[in-house]
Amino acid sequence: MTPKIRRLLPRLLMVAAVTVSVLALSFAQGSAAPGLRNVTVLIVRHAEKPDVGRELNARGEQRAAAYADYFTSLQLDDQTLTPQRLIATADSPESIRPRQTLIPLSQRLQLPIEQPYANNDVDKLVSSLRKNNQAKTVLIAWHHSHINKLIAAFGGDGPALIGQPKWPVDVFDWLIVLRFDDKGQLIQSRSEKVQEHLMPGDMPASPAS
Repeated sequence: MTPKIRRLLPRLLMVAAVTVSVLALSFAQGSAAPGLRNVTVLIVRHAEKPDVGRELNARGEQRAAAYADYFTSLQLDDQTLTPQRLIATADSPESIRPRQTLIPLSQRLQLPIEQPYANNDVDKLVSSLRKNNQAKTVLIAWHHSHINKLIAAFGGDGPALIGQPKWPVDVFDWLIVLRFDDKGQLIQSRSEKVQEHLMPGDMPASPAS
């Protein structure tokens, strides 16, 4: 090593260290999700449906009405989780039930029901929330067949969270609670499935559920 290189070595090492720090900071900022920082996302399946038709049945309408009280005063872990944003699956020829499920709550809270994405566009929905969301509590009503995919798009494990490989076709009374840290990353240990106990016949959670 020549004397000149020896003199320059500390400066080169400093430049290298600064470069690594800048790259690390850029990576950390790129992996953060500003729209989900310190946010709680609540997910429900739409309320009960008839054998034929795209709307709720009578019991589903009763559950939707009960949601107006339930979510206005929802408290979990000593935290009030009143939604500031309501999102439902886009209406389709087969179903308008997710939107119908949120109508009484929307009227109670004076919030619009957003329907920007179809049932299978869960990645687009989550991407939009990661980038642009101001609400601290977001409530999403979706179709049960895609809720595991929705949870996965948020970074979670749907089957582990609900305790079964798939959301059962006859279950309408589960609430999924996803909590995010100050970087917008999902806190697995603080995310949970809640049994609503809103309607006659709603069953307590069993160890297998």
